[in-house]
Amino acid sequence: MCGKTTDILLTVFTPTYNRKELLGRAFKSLCAQSCHDFKWLIVDDGSTDGTREAFEDIEAPFEITYVYRENGGKMRAHNTGSALCDTELFLCLDSDDILAPDAVRLITESWKEHRGTHFCTKDSAQRAGIVAYKGMSAKDLWELTDSYDETQVRRFRDAAFMPEDTGRGYSTLRGLYLNGFFGETTLVFRTELLKKFPFPEIPGEKYVPEDYVYDKIDGMCPLLVMDEILTVCELVSGGYTDQAARLRRDNPQGWLLYYEQRMRLENPLMLKIKYLSHYRRFCDITGKKSELAGVERVVSALGAALLRMFGKT
Repeated sequence: MCGKTTDILLTVFTPTYNRKELLGRAFKSLCAQSCHDFKWLIVDDGSTDGTREAFEDIEAPFEITYVYRENGGKMRAHNTGSALCDTELFLCLDSDDILAPDAVRLITESWKEHRGTHFCTKDSAQRAGIVAYKGMSAKDLWELTDSYDETQVRRFRDAAFMPEDTGRGYSTLRGLYLNGFFGETTLVFRTELLKKFPFPEIPGEKYVPEDYVYDKIDGMCPLLVMDEILTVCELVSGGYTDQAARLRRDNPQGWLLYYEQRMRLENPLMLKIKYLSHYRRFCDITGKKSELAGVERVVSALGAALLRMFGKT
């Protein structure tokens, strides 16, 4: 059940940079929660649009912590947030996202019910967190299939161990996609895992692909799969998704780390070739000597040459 308690399980974390107007929308979605047993942690990554002033006198039915830091990119802001977090669970709600009205209640009740289930084989006996749907428009809050048609919903369910009568199951994040799911997800992680696996902070760069950390967490323990929409993303111009090409150009060391890790994880042949090629391409861009040998060295060199020929990284 949800009510005012001292046992707060969830921190909703929002990294932001010059998004004052969008934060108002996220704030309204938090105030509209059916359960207010959570904390809101905002890490302001050097905003100059009056974001700091907007939080000076803000009032809400939940605890708010606002932290300002010099601009260093979303990944450094994320590390700051996870380091400051003192709750068991951590949900990153980007400034262009909103929280579904029942999200906190669903997360809290599901976690209390399932967190003690033992099936992990590594050095943790708990689930790594929760994975659920992310809607692509406000309409998704009321009708699941607006963005997720019946085929995609079935893929989500089939890609995990998902008993039909419970609407709950488990999977790693990477496993969902390897097993046929595609689309956006909402991720809630155990905070201790984010503290254990922070994003690399590379001098002169501000971004590392999020999957770099998520793959490491996948190696520890699977996620609780919830057949629910927990967040909705209304993409805006200037967001990270919108700036994909620039992120790759400006953060080559971060992408190199990601591709190096992925090429060692993948088994399907075509995916292996893809990541080998991108790894070699970013080795060339950064000046790092490739550590590959034999067939992998040849395949990666050919793949990188094709990427270079078509102007891709």
